[in-house]
Amino acid sequence: MSGGGPGPFRTADVDVADPYPCYRRYREEDPVHRGEDGWYLFRHADVARVLSSRRYGRGGPPARLPEDCPHLRRTVANWMVFMDPPRHTRVRALVAKAFTPRIVEGLRPRIGELAGGLVAELAAQGEVDLVDGFAAPFPILVISELLGVPKEDRPWFRARAVDLQQATSARVARRPDAFAVAERAAREFGAYFRAEFARRRAEAAGGTDLIAALLAEPVRSGIDEDLLAGTCVHLLTAGHETTTNLLAKGLLALLAHPDRLDRLRARPGSLPGAVEELVRYDSPVQMISRWAHEDDRVGGRVIRRGEKVTLVLGSANRDPERFPDPDRLDLHRDARRHTAFGLGIHYCVGAPLARAEAEIGLTALLTGLPGLALADEPVRWADDLVFHGPARMVVRAGGRPVRDPTRGPTREA
Repeated sequence: MSGGGPGPFRTADVDVADPYPCYRRYREEDPVHRGEDGWYLFRHADVARVLSSRRYGRGGPPARLPEDCPHLRRTVANWMVFMDPPRHTRVRALVAKAFTPRIVEGLRPRIGELAGGLVAELAAQGEVDLVDGFAAPFPILVISELLGVPKEDRPWFRARAVDLQQATSARVARRPDAFAVAERAAREFGAYFRAEFARRRAEAAGGTDLIAALLAEPVRSGIDEDLLAGTCVHLLTAGHETTTNLLAKGLLALLAHPDRLDRLRARPGSLPGAVEELVRYDSPVQMISRWAHEDDRVGGRVIRRGEKVTLVLGSANRDPERFPDPDRLDLHRDARRHTAFGLGIHYCVGAPLARAEAEIGLTALLTGLPGLALADEPVRWADDLVFHGPARMVVRAGGRPVRDPTRGPTREA
């Protein structure tokens, strides 16, 4: 770009441990940016407008999925996140029944038990990777509870979920066998859920879990076996990595701000509001994409029908036009209208559950491990700017909290 502005935006060029200075430059100098693979929007107002507009849609699953991955393609094609109305409307209405505030509230005691069990294991180990020991297994346990998955199958579920996530663009670039690993996981997931559906139908099994709710839906509504299986896999994987990142980055931000951490420990009842700010401050998903269904004008630039638009949620949530002093972690801030869970018809259906998991999980960590602090080993970040979070974060149960957890965005502003 002429005039000394930023050049083409490339995720590979962004510091994954601290992407916010890069976002700030584009937001200030080229907020509706024409990149090499489409448009990038960096301002909150523009991102919110596109998310809420029927002029944009998902346009189906990623076209880059190989033809020789039929199970992966079939699974992803039945993910609600890639659907547009009217199919999206029908599937969302069904799935939303499992995520009402009443149902999530009823799950809270069990979520607390699961969190408490993992925290007890952490305390017994002393120094441990928080991602592997808590942030990753916790949401898998919770969503498995919601689905009605037997306890003995949950380690297998977690392993398959990790394998399926190898198909993301950042991981495919690093791992030659990524699609093959994801294809195998999709095939095994499909076989598992189809066997579970058949077993429940044969036994005329009832129940109140999500699989029971899905099976109770009449066939005439267009809910076929592929869609049932794909929906189960989608809920399992979508609720896994995002909540893992929310928990790990939320704790990392609190450890970097011991004064806020101390106040939360003294007033755990303020955690629900604090979670909203933690989600805004360092969003677990940094970007999502849409496709223009018709020509549109955004920030003086013309976006043509059929063009891809990447919405940089992490930048929108640090936009000072919407959130004054946005690089400051303010647990008393009104962080509503952040974009971390999306907006419009694709607003995250599992957001109530994610909030509950974050609140209950962080409460368990802060109350169960009063000396929780980062160990001397530096935080290692996953090489993925979209599903953004630590890959390894070693903590210890005792000792004084550290001031600086070796990353920029969680330092004092």
